[in-house]
Amino acid sequence: MEFKTHILKRPLIDFVESIFYFKGFKPDHSIERVVPTGHVFVIFELDDIPRHTFNNRTLKQTATYDKVWVSGMHKNHLTISAHDNSEMLVVQFKTMGAFPFINRSMHQLNDKVISADQLFGEEIFQLRQHILKNNKAIDKFELVENWLIKLMDSTAAPSDELELIVNELKANTLVEHQKIVQNYSKTQKHLISQFKKYVGLTPKVLHRIFRFNDVLKQIHQNEKLDWSQIAYQFEYADQSHFIKEFNEFSGFNPKQFIDSNFHKDEPNFFPIDRKG
Repeated sequence: MEFKTHILKRPLIDFVESIFYFKGFKPDHSIERVVPTGHVFVIFELDDIPRHTFNNRTLKQTATYDKVWVSGMHKNHLTISAHDNSEMLVVQFKTMGAFPFINRSMHQLNDKVISADQLFGEEIFQLRQHILKNNKAIDKFELVENWLIKLMDSTAAPSDELELIVNELKANTLVEHQKIVQNYSKTQKHLISQFKKYVGLTPKVLHRIFRFNDVLKQIHQNEKLDWSQIAYQFEYADQSHFIKEFNEFSGFNPKQFIDSNFHKDEPNFFPIDRKG
């Protein structure tokens, strides 16, 4: 499989986490579960294969997407299709990075996957056609970079104080949550409204998502796990609280997770119907 990432520079590096491209992906499954990470994505399909989302519980197909779509902030796991010989280019925004490009309150995209033309117009499909005509990843990246720079409204960037709070939430445990948000210079109501605008989620939900992703990193490729110790380390009230939140974000309880060898997979994508 070919996999390449774009080297970001200013001004995009302040808003975009990564831009990556892959071709020839051959999964051993057709449905996978994605856990929330605190990012918004723009996804260019370059293989003419429609993608599907599914009901998390019944696995019944709920929607189909093609060409280009946007995945907003998600509070729970998302179940999607995986396809043989996939080719995609993906823009992953930083936690507060999407607003200057989308220019609408991010909470409107919460728990949604939508066709990208609803946000960017038919121009986004024209961009996809130009991307398809270029064989080299570097040329594809240049097209997307130029589009993003043209689209970006730097005056709509979040304040340094808001960025600092997000960084503090990432770096500190949940027990520090109240201390972090209380340091905000304005009211808590104003902070929540700003988070809904620039992130989509409230500070508390975002902090919980950061914590859960830290848990996944901790258990990745770890054969011997003491769940009670992990629950204690990440300051869950008790083990039942840990199990409940693990299931909320991943759709599995910890035992199911390990029994399925998901700790050996990528930390955020888990096969539902792995072959063999």
